[in-house]
Amino acid sequence: MTQVVQQAPSPRTSDSAGATPPSGSSRARVLVVAFLALLLGGGFTVARRFAERKSLVEETEKLAIPTVAVLKPAAEPASDDLVLPAQLQAYVESAIYARTNGYLLRWYKDIGSHVKKGDLLAEIDTPEVDQELAQARATSRQTAAQLELAQSTAERWVNLRKTDSVSQQEADQQTNGYKQSQANLAAADANVHRLEQLESFKRIYAPFTGVITQRSVDVGALINAGNSGQAKGLFNIAQVDTLRVYISVPQMESPFIRSGVSAWIALNEFPGKKFEGKVVRTSDSIDPGTRTLLTEIDVPNRSGELLPGSYGQVHLAVPVTTVRISIPVNALLFRPEGPRVAVVGSDQKAHLKPITIGRDFGTKVEILGGLTSSDDVVVNPADSLEDGQQVHVKPSEGPRPAR
Repeated sequence: MTQVVQQAPSPRTSDSAGATPPSGSSRARVLVVAFLALLLGGGFTVARRFAERKSLVEETEKLAIPTVAVLKPAAEPASDDLVLPAQLQAYVESAIYARTNGYLLRWYKDIGSHVKKGDLLAEIDTPEVDQELAQARATSRQTAAQLELAQSTAERWVNLRKTDSVSQQEADQQTNGYKQSQANLAAADANVHRLEQLESFKRIYAPFTGVITQRSVDVGALINAGNSGQAKGLFNIAQVDTLRVYISVPQMESPFIRSGVSAWIALNEFPGKKFEGKVVRTSDSIDPGTRTLLTEIDVPNRSGELLPGSYGQVHLAVPVTTVRISIPVNALLFRPEGPRVAVVGSDQKAHLKPITIGRDFGTKVEILGGLTSSDDVVVNPADSLEDGQQVHVKPSEGPRPAR
């Protein structure tokens, strides 16, 4: 019996027989997976870059829209404090002149002296007037003696005419001589009265109660009568218990200025103090040269604090019939077509409105037309801001918390 001996396969032969060579479909799947991975990675990168670019564009567009701060126009008060420059004047001020010629004998009051009406201020030595007065009185007595003689002569001739001892013409001549002597006596008496008046002017009296503001002569000075030629004032006297203040009110405010309107005066030397006064009269006419209304205000000055000639400011409360608003000066835009103001509308766009500017208060200006109190006015607008441009409104900052 024949034995069949079986040989064990070699390890190499068995490995070769058990390995399965890779198929073409598996390799294709690997390539597809790798391609898909690359495609997804590339798509993710592209999408990310696209998103970044879009975000950059949106951010750029957002930054291109300016952000502005807005505020509401401020309402002005219903009454306006009209302030006008003024100079204080004495209620009555007069220069005292001599009415007779002579030399100043003595003076009794100097500058700053408070005098009452009738107080003696000075005396003038008038030797020429005294001599003329003595001569005039002598002439008057001489004329009076002649009048007595003419009277007795006329009476005698009238009696002689009754007995036809003299003619009628001779009697009439004596009667007319008596009448002429009467006229001569009246003229002599009038001359005496004139010279007595001149002599009375040798004493200078205060014409009213006040204060002496100037003394222009001294003892021995030559005094000439009158206020022309070489004549000059002896004293200046002013009544200062009440002062006059004259102001020129602009034509726009003149309809509100009437007698009795209250006013007060402010002076730099009295900071924070008000001197009350009232309007007493106006000129009732506009000066065509200045277009102003001349107005007088009387200010009581019984304490004497106010000095004539001082400069001050008059404050008048003038009522306003229209609603007025004001905005800061940094909200104005000056364009070739005129002043403009940027207003943000409900569409979040800037609209340039033409305005009419009134008074300038320094940090703000009065707006007479073109705006309402409900408008949102842009503060510090850029010069490049255009009408209809989109803007972002900056939120208003609330009160900061205390530390």
